[in-house]
Amino acid sequence: MSVEIGTLHERETWSGTILLRLDLNSPIDPSSRQILDDKRFLEHLPTIRALDSSRLVIITHQSRPGKKDFTTLEAHAGKLEHLLQRPVTYVDDIFGRSAREAVRQMKAGDIVMLENLRFNAEENLTLKPEDAKKTILVRRLAGMADLYVNDAFGTAHRSQPSIVGLPRVVRTVAGLLMEKEISMLSRVFSGAPRPVTFVLGGTKVDDSVAVAQHVLDAGIADQVIVTGVVANVFLMADGHRIGRPSMQVIEQLKYLGEVERAKKILQEHRDAIMLPEDVAVREHERRAEYGIDAIPDDLPVLDLGTEAIGSFRDRIRESGTVVLNGPAGLFEEEAFAIGTFELLKAAADARFSVVGGGHTGVAIEKIGLEEKISHISTGGGASIEFLTGKKLPAIEALEESKRMFG
Repeated sequence: MSVEIGTLHERETWSGTILLRLDLNSPIDPSSRQILDDKRFLEHLPTIRALDSSRLVIITHQSRPGKKDFTTLEAHAGKLEHLLQRPVTYVDDIFGRSAREAVRQMKAGDIVMLENLRFNAEENLTLKPEDAKKTILVRRLAGMADLYVNDAFGTAHRSQPSIVGLPRVVRTVAGLLMEKEISMLSRVFSGAPRPVTFVLGGTKVDDSVAVAQHVLDAGIADQVIVTGVVANVFLMADGHRIGRPSMQVIEQLKYLGEVERAKKILQEHRDAIMLPEDVAVREHERRAEYGIDAIPDDLPVLDLGTEAIGSFRDRIRESGTVVLNGPAGLFEEEAFAIGTFELLKAAADARFSVVGGGHTGVAIEKIGLEEKISHISTGGGASIEFLTGKKLPAIEALEESKRMFG
């Protein structure tokens, strides 16, 4: 995928007032409001340090309205201050008088973190870029900055004012994390060592089906392996009975319509799709395995079976490139983590391996494979949408800003 965007590599040092969009949305303890995982903070540190001679104004978000972890960013500023070993001033305002005054008083090297962007109603809207740039949020924030840096790949699939509006009113470049994500994910489309195998699992069936269709139609993938709820949908499409509990999950997630799409992919690319030969279910509170033509009607499918794990693992080990998104089963429970962990271990041996964020990233940490995977994406939803071949709103906005401001 060809992308023409501005990056921080254009200069050795950056000065002036820089507005920096991060994605620090993290797990929060609902009672203490303490941040439970600083992984996203760590990913953004290189970008922050590259801007240390500027007056740096950080904008970010935590959760969304209505969620239990929708809260202020006071703890986030404290966490970032601890990691940087530099003062980070929290301002409980987004673009009002307090925020503007705090920015006006900054000196080179100062860091300010403004309040949760999603406390402003406009940031929660999905808008066309031309409408987004007219919002009060965008106009006020743009008035504070000489340059805007978007490093929030985790929100790159959102068409919200800070993502698509700001780049159209102030010169915008990609941060180091954003640039890295685009570069590594783009490599999957061209120049990746072959054969290329996609392993699509988890519960995001619509996205996974779209990815499978795109990479097979375009000849990007040589093989697609399906696991998790995605596999259950493909098994249904292939005429297998997956049991009432697994059917109910698909119905609750509103994915019954994906069965027809999966059927179409099977008709067009049958030889390139690998379905599991057997599955694991919970039976009398223990793991039990059945072939796909003998799945009990009253038991939930929670993992791949031993035969499927073996054949999938062998195919992955024969691959030059492995793209893995979504767990193979209920990996939070030891009895049903075997499929997820074994396929991740196999993927780690590939010459080039890309793993989607979210639950898959958590599974990688559990078995200590972080150093062996070529790239672990920080954006689960953004990375899988990127792999469908769509140009993400944030990337389109970066390209437009490059055309407008150079």
